[in-house]
Amino acid sequence: MSKTIFITGAGSGLGRGTAIGLAQNGHKVIATTELTSQQSDLMKEVREKNLDIEVFKLDITNERDRGQIKEHDFDIFLANAAINEGGPLSEVPLDRIRALFEVNVFATLETVQLAAAKLVEKGFGKIVFMSSIAGIAATPYVGPYTATKHAIEGIAQTLRKELEEFGVQVATINPGPFATGFNDRSAEEKYKWFEKGKNFTRIEDMKKQEESLKDQYDPEDMIRKMVEIIPLEHHPFRTAYPEETEKKMKDSEKEHWELEI
Repeated sequence: MSKTIFITGAGSGLGRGTAIGLAQNGHKVIATTELTSQQSDLMKEVREKNLDIEVFKLDITNERDRGQIKEHDFDIFLANAAINEGGPLSEVPLDRIRALFEVNVFATLETVQLAAAKLVEKGFGKIVFMSSIAGIAATPYVGPYTATKHAIEGIAQTLRKELEEFGVQVATINPGPFATGFNDRSAEEKYKWFEKGKNFTRIEDMKKQEESLKDQYDPEDMIRKMVEIIPLEHHPFRTAYPEETEKKMKDSEKEHWELEI
């Protein structure tokens, strides 16, 4: 059955690919972008492919932009918009962490509250949070982003219980590391403030951790999985992908129950 699916942060990466894929599968998509330049670029692709996608700018940190959610009818809301930045958590300037929480947690929850009100009024629908492997499994020097995704996990679990009686489903999608550029830009960002000799974290340790970025997965695989899962009437609360990501998340939780310090 065709669904109407509202997606934030569809200007690039997995969000954009998923918007295109869902429309190609016959769903009506409302794809929003942070920037007008992203809007123009996505609209060009939509016209070229003759897809049923409505595209407009929606910066989730902007109250006027968020208000546009009230003007649309949809069955599924994908809270996908996010930013990323790494660095040693014991030394990251707090303004950088606050910036991540403002987008990834506070603004995200504000959009979800608007979506929830509409879906509760309808008596059915689904909210999907774009979480991450980082929402469960912590990695050194990815702490700021990890903290925001841990918060999203708590929000999603709570909302699932609170909205169930209103007929509204809540779920998370937890990708592993995919080569969209999102993780690479995050790794680079910390060097804007980090100073070797001034900060006590060893730059060699951070560089070693960044080597894992060479082995990121093909984003098309994650897009196909999202296109498959999002429209379904029923599926697991948490979709971790690929299988290696699910295993790492489960192993991480088990490890911390057994860990001694």
